[in-house]
Amino acid sequence: MLRRLKNQRAERDTMHDGTLLAAVDLGSNSFRLEIGRFEHGLIRRIEYLKETVRQGSGLDGERNLTPEAMQRGWDCLARFAERLKGFPADRVRAVATQTLREARNRDAFLQQGSAILGHPIEVVSGPEEARLIYQGVAHLLPQSDERRLVVDIGGRSTELILGHAFCADAVASFRVGSVAWSNRYFADGAFTAESFRTAEIAAKAVLDEALNTYRPQAWDVAYGSSGTAGAVGEMLAAAGGTPGLITRDGLDWLQEQLLRARSADKVRLEGLKEDRRAVIGGGISVLRAVFDLLEIRTMQVAQGALRQGVLYDLLDRELPADDVRSSTVRGLMERFQVDAQHAGRVARTAALLHAQLHPVAQPGAPDHGDRELVWAAQLHEIGCIVSHGDHHHHGAYILEHTDAAGFSVSELHHLSLLVQGHRGKVRKLEANLDNPRLARELACLRMAVALCHARRDPDLEGIALACEGHRFVARARPGWAAAFPQSAHLLREEGVAWQRTSWEFAAELP
Repeated sequence: MLRRLKNQRAERDTMHDGTLLAAVDLGSNSFRLEIGRFEHGLIRRIEYLKETVRQGSGLDGERNLTPEAMQRGWDCLARFAERLKGFPADRVRAVATQTLREARNRDAFLQQGSAILGHPIEVVSGPEEARLIYQGVAHLLPQSDERRLVVDIGGRSTELILGHAFCADAVASFRVGSVAWSNRYFADGAFTAESFRTAEIAAKAVLDEALNTYRPQAWDVAYGSSGTAGAVGEMLAAAGGTPGLITRDGLDWLQEQLLRARSADKVRLEGLKEDRRAVIGGGISVLRAVFDLLEIRTMQVAQGALRQGVLYDLLDRELPADDVRSSTVRGLMERFQVDAQHAGRVARTAALLHAQLHPVAQPGAPDHGDRELVWAAQLHEIGCIVSHGDHHHHGAYILEHTDAAGFSVSELHHLSLLVQGHRGKVRKLEANLDNPRLARELACLRMAVALCHARRDPDLEGIALACEGHRFVARARPGWAAAFPQSAHLLREEGVAWQRTSWEFAAELP
């Protein structure tokens, strides 16, 4: 394992030192911007910005973000955008977590927020958030074979991860967090023994299913990541405790201090930052529940967190061999018994067609533009394990509802649209076809499926696909249609399949 990790770092060393990368973390309590410089296989922080936005407190009873909460977020993103001006698109990644997973009106916030930031904002699933958190923690720890438990208590969710080295072996996300629990059990800011008892019982009820996987026998060292663990560690250190260490006795002492203060606004503890004051009650109650449930004696405060994980994941995406999404696709193919040989055939054909529509700008430069198309082609028959006749619908459903490491919610949705649209009438996706990229990839995938219908390598000599405005044109060399009449028939039928959409498909086959 360690040898493989050293090889990965050696590959990174061949990349350009000095490259700047940026991660934007849209958390439930705070928005953060981390800028790092790639140097000798590692990313070193050069700037860190944090603003307390408290979007998690801005969800109304119908789980909609209030106008005030959205505006707070947009104002913060505008300030981040000023710092990110001039960053290339592939050097910035913005991810949103639990609050925007929950918000019913998230699309309105994301559309405006992405425009303000100048970069797309991706909502990641709970398990994907957990995986990224582990990557951030692991990359800032010494290399070791220890078995790790990582606990990240965020504003509206808590992530638990088991892992070793850079590998997350088990990930889970639970809807319990410092903001949510503070609003629910300490809404008036009052601290009572009963409110703490009730909050801890409620947290254990949510986290109870973690017992089987995250039992004490499964890990050697426990690490606490992000806001709550960091705040608790700072307060305990300021009171004379070991820096970076959280103990059960320390948590008992902290709760006693809060009970003596009686309310959040009266707490006077060195190390407690003002932006953490309003949510410290909920955070401590959840952390105490985790300690009790998983029988944790001591926890080390980790330096890494979600934003560092996003930076390293961004770096890995530069190397296709290291892109965890490719491994995830291979795992899904195996799990759902996809015909790998045929999937590869369709993927290669689709990529060749896509290269004709979207050539690489610089010879020899890596082209990441068709990666999602290749993944969709590899997974286009994933639904056959359910039903062959409607496998495109089943495949789309699987992709929309699976936990796929490395993929954001929007990326999985994009793949599901391609899988759903690779056969049958295209008009079922009409609402999404205003996206030219989706339309181009869909045309390539459908044409590749048609050309590979016999489940053998097609004769592609002289085959071309062009896009003229909103019109796709498939062309072939003279005599090809006569030599492959079924393939020619399927390409001509594409013209009918694209009817009643804003796009046309024509087959010019002499």
